[in-house]
Amino acid sequence: MSSLVTKEAPDFTAQAVMPDNSFKELKLSDYRGKYVILFFYPLDFTFVCPSEIIAFDKMIEKFRSKNAQVIGVSVDSHFTHWAWRNTPVEKGGIGQVRYPLVADLSKNISRDYGVLINDSVALRGLFLIDKDGIVRHSVINDLSLGRNVDEALRMLDALKFTEEHGEVCPANWKEGDEAMKPTSEGVADYLAKHAG
Repeated sequence: MSSLVTKEAPDFTAQAVMPDNSFKELKLSDYRGKYVILFFYPLDFTFVCPSEIIAFDKMIEKFRSKNAQVIGVSVDSHFTHWAWRNTPVEKGGIGQVRYPLVADLSKNISRDYGVLINDSVALRGLFLIDKDGIVRHSVINDLSLGRNVDEALRMLDALKFTEEHGEVCPANWKEGDEAMKPTSEGVADYLAKHAG
């Protein structure tokens, strides 16, 4: 599998359940001009998936405040997404999440993003797509390993910072931390200040 990082995100058009519970044909390229957090999960009505979906929903205002659209994708139908959204959390549902859930019944979207396993379900892939439609970060977890939503937000902050300031973000960088100038002197200065 080759990485999509630095490449144009594969475009797609697919049925989705929107935050207002309506069905809509969603086209990824319609979100140009925004950052996109595109994440894949195996199946509706399963175990780890609702914890991630609800975790993204709990932080949706933080993503929105940074001009980012969160979009979830699985190989379920839009009808199954709708049913899951309309099942209370205490009964195994996800409630009224505030971002689109895309139906990938054909599995072509999962295949194009390199996350389809055994021609069956998607691994837990996450792709950070910039405002020009370029994949700038990706991470893929096995089925049993849930993602860290804080890390997705941190990577978005890092991308925005590098775009705005031309500096690079060192290991464990967080919004508000010092970054590095992308020169050998800049790296040496940073490391001298933060050694030990």
